[in-house]
Amino acid sequence: MMIVGLTGSIAMGKSTTAQMFRDFGVPVNDADEVVHALYRGEAVAPVEAAFPGTVREGAIDRAELSRQLLAAPDRLRELENIVHPLVRQKEREFLDRSVAANVPVVVLDIPLLFETGAETRVDKVVVVSCALDIQRERAMKRPGMTEEKFAMILARQVPDSQKRERADYIVDTSDSFDNTRQQVRAIVDDLTRNGAPDA
Repeated sequence: MMIVGLTGSIAMGKSTTAQMFRDFGVPVNDADEVVHALYRGEAVAPVEAAFPGTVREGAIDRAELSRQLLAAPDRLRELENIVHPLVRQKEREFLDRSVAANVPVVVLDIPLLFETGAETRVDKVVVVSCALDIQRERAMKRPGMTEEKFAMILARQVPDSQKRERADYIVDTSDSFDNTRQQVRAIVDDLTRNGAPDA
């Protein structure tokens, strides 16, 4: 089974690209979606213990958690040490299910793929990118986004230029939706044609 890592900096169009892979029949494990589910489940108790006041109606309030992290950025690693092992466990379960179903290609959608060393766990890397002015414009339209928050997120991420250099495939979303879809189709065709890597 070919394991493809999908990544890209904030507001580059990664979520849209991930959905296109799904549309072409490639199963996707979305790390952000996994975290959302964990914040309603297994991660609630340990996160609340470390960051008191972050639970609302039985789930982690991401806005409150973000507020606490903005006030104490050095505590981000503490949060990651709680959440990342849980995310990895869900990823392993996804891969086990995919192997059992004889799926030829899967995608692991990992926002901080290079930052966390996850490229060692995949066979190919797809980087989603766009022009930096488009990235900023898209990011600032997001609810609750501020210049400070945008800067903090960018500071955590490997620069886009470095991601592009380390990619096996690049999906540039600067142009139209249809253009992006054509790029994803070509990648899926290539991955399918090449087949699974040698063991």
